[in-house]
Amino acid sequence: MLFLVLLVGVLLVVIATTKFKLHPFLSLLLGTFFVGFASGMPLAKIVENVNTGFGGLMGGIGLVIVFGTIIGVILEKSGAALRMAEVVLRIVGPKRPQLAMSLIGYIVSIPVFCDSGFVILSSLRKALAKRAKVAVASMSVALATGLYATHTLVPPTPGPIAAAGNIGASNFLGTIILIGLITAIPATIVGYFWATKVANKIEVEDDGEDLNYDEIVASFGKMPSTFLSFLPIVLPIVLIGIGSVVTFQKATGDIANFFIFLGSPLVALLVGVIAAFALLPKYNEETLTKWVGEGLVESAPILLITGAGGAFGGVIKNTGIAEAIQSWSIGDMFSGALFLLIPFVIAAALKTAQGSSTAALVITSSLIAPMLPALGIEGAVPLALVVMAIGAGAMTVSHVNDSFFWVVTQFTGMKVTDAYKAQTMATLFQGLVTIVTAVILWVVLV
Repeated sequence: MLFLVLLVGVLLVVIATTKFKLHPFLSLLLGTFFVGFASGMPLAKIVENVNTGFGGLMGGIGLVIVFGTIIGVILEKSGAALRMAEVVLRIVGPKRPQLAMSLIGYIVSIPVFCDSGFVILSSLRKALAKRAKVAVASMSVALATGLYATHTLVPPTPGPIAAAGNIGASNFLGTIILIGLITAIPATIVGYFWATKVANKIEVEDDGEDLNYDEIVASFGKMPSTFLSFLPIVLPIVLIGIGSVVTFQKATGDIANFFIFLGSPLVALLVGVIAAFALLPKYNEETLTKWVGEGLVESAPILLITGAGGAFGGVIKNTGIAEAIQSWSIGDMFSGALFLLIPFVIAAALKTAQGSSTAALVITSSLIAPMLPALGIEGAVPLALVVMAIGAGAMTVSHVNDSFFWVVTQFTGMKVTDAYKAQTMATLFQGLVTIVTAVILWVVLV
């Protein structure tokens, strides 16, 4: 009965989001209270678990999400994202434009939402397509799939951070970032392959806009230096990595404690925000208040969805479902690497049904969290690979109920039927390749 209650609760979330267009935050809370009531939980306990689950997750990762969003907004508005794109284009060269777009997407979407990243780089993408004489659809899919890979797999993007928080892996963000960057490489490669072999054959009507690559770059005015543009992304990742290594080595002393302090995700992302301030063209109300305020506004719905997911997980954990799982022989059926298939399938079903990768990551991580202790899945690498499996499902697949699908089609001019062949199929293979990569990494590393 507990599993039936849980299934109905998830269906309520999906139906409320897709059929009635209710915001995922309220949909998650609706499902949370239903599970609490239907499982026979005392009323006072439901309220307690909702508050504890929401507040506990926010206490661990709330500020990390806010800082990551502020960095993304500053990179977007200062022109730093475009500078990074321009640098990658120079390195890769004009003869491999799709590869350049894939790499640009891979880098830019670490702090910037994939929807925003595609919009920011859209004019550059179209101008480069005309200069290189390649199909616009091919360039679009290369950029979109590169953005999509790191968006669903690599913190500080909110989805992977929320998943890590829900399964108790907030202290292992350094490992999750490293494994996420590695896992996102095959996903980006398959997206690039699909862009060059399939999307390259799709014709898009010329919108008549005369775009010149050099003029597009010049039109952005004076962009920040390469060093300052990459610093807000690279510096936090390096600090978190150093902190993880020091913690792993069990080093002690003042110096070790200092690096562990700097390597905590909260402090590392705050240092990233401070580094991003060097990108501001002026220090005035427009930048210091409005730009930062825009980051706060953008982070608000993500925080609410993430917190509601934490509340959902808090109620689930206290329904007795963990004890029910322990009584099963699930460990015999899905032990080790095979277990990764469970979160993958759940996340893929949720992503396909309701469209949001972040919501799929949040809900799936809440659902599977009680299973992990029962199966003995603990530690940095195993939990990081569980996040990768959830992320793989959360990218399978992007279609008409996904806002990113419409951003790609509208800014590219692709017909919906062509977008299914190009974008939707590309994300399907990205998800499948990513789960295979996660399973292989489990076999090799665990």
